[in-house]
Amino acid sequence: MVTAGKAVSGGLWVVMLAGMVAAAQQGNSAPADRSWTLGPWTRGASEPVIRPDPTQMYADPVSGKSVHWEALHTFNPAAVVRGGKIYVLYRAEDDTGKMAIAEHVSRVGMAVSGDGIHFRQEPQPVFGPANDDQLEREGEGGTEDPRVVEAPDGSYVLTYTQWSRKRQSWSVGLATSPDLRHWTKHGHIFAGVSGGAYDGTYRYKSAGILTERKRGRLIAAKLHGKFWMYWGEVEVHLATSPDLIHWTPLETTPGKPLVLLARRPGLPDAEFPEMGPPPVLTRRGIVVIYNAKNTEFPDRPGAPRPDPDLAPGTYSVEEALFDAADPAKLLARTVQPVFQPELPFERSGQWKPGTTFSEGLVLFKGKWWMYYGCADSFVGVAWAPGAAGR
Repeated sequence: MVTAGKAVSGGLWVVMLAGMVAAAQQGNSAPADRSWTLGPWTRGASEPVIRPDPTQMYADPVSGKSVHWEALHTFNPAAVVRGGKIYVLYRAEDDTGKMAIAEHVSRVGMAVSGDGIHFRQEPQPVFGPANDDQLEREGEGGTEDPRVVEAPDGSYVLTYTQWSRKRQSWSVGLATSPDLRHWTKHGHIFAGVSGGAYDGTYRYKSAGILTERKRGRLIAAKLHGKFWMYWGEVEVHLATSPDLIHWTPLETTPGKPLVLLARRPGLPDAEFPEMGPPPVLTRRGIVVIYNAKNTEFPDRPGAPRPDPDLAPGTYSVEEALFDAADPAKLLARTVQPVFQPELPFERSGQWKPGTTFSEGLVLFKGKWWMYYGCADSFVGVAWAPGAAGR
């Protein structure tokens, strides 16, 4: 059981039982029963549902120039249901900079669909770098990889990656909106926590806020009097908040976040796990969908043993189950992908080893709809039965 300690050096740390830490980090459970998972997943379309549009222009407030803001790639989408339609917020890369990964500026575009498959892309980004107090963290890289949830009051909370090429750092930023179009930035989520341990060039990304089924869609869930967020790349961690804006990571010691999911040599997440879309509170517990990267360079010294059934560097999708009574307690974890690259557009583009990178999850028309990035280039969709008992 996780027990919260007193505040130390501005942060909150937790005292953990040794046995629980070991269980959380190894996570090699291979239960025959996968009835707790969301799935099985079926592709909703045989082609990308969102593609780059090189004709769209945007007056960039930072450079003062007009740019083709979604000319190269549209990928890694968030999703939410609003007014009976699905709104997808996706990462869009312009054609500035070098022709290489992480060398362009990213902004967040929005597309709207009435059926979950056919989308109308908005002509302008709805979120991105600006001349504001976050420019140092976003100005020469951008706003990447969004996740979005509806708050209990009907507003929206966006978590995203702030990437700065100049600083060579990335962090999770947070913003709120009443309508998905007008956003207020609140800065990086752990500002000042644990004596500033997460400030500066500390690198962290990928955050999904716990949701529950309510009013026929997914709403941010308050559990044990708090909101919960699973976050992290390379390792998956946990944080809590009283208000969806101010977050405190669970730590083993100040500045050292508790590890819930770590790499597993020989399995799809041999290189590392990375948080996926907002988790869901179900009758079986908390289902966390996460992205699994196979060992990218298996011949390098000290490389973790790869999954032999996946190409090196492949990103697939896995799921984990946590205890609703104790959101840090791992109950089960899949050992084979619940979804993986198969189609040509999932194996081409910027990330040629193959990518199905899940970031968006909604409940819509009685089904689960999962929106995912394809090879860092496009957006795809898959669906699964939305069983009432889950």
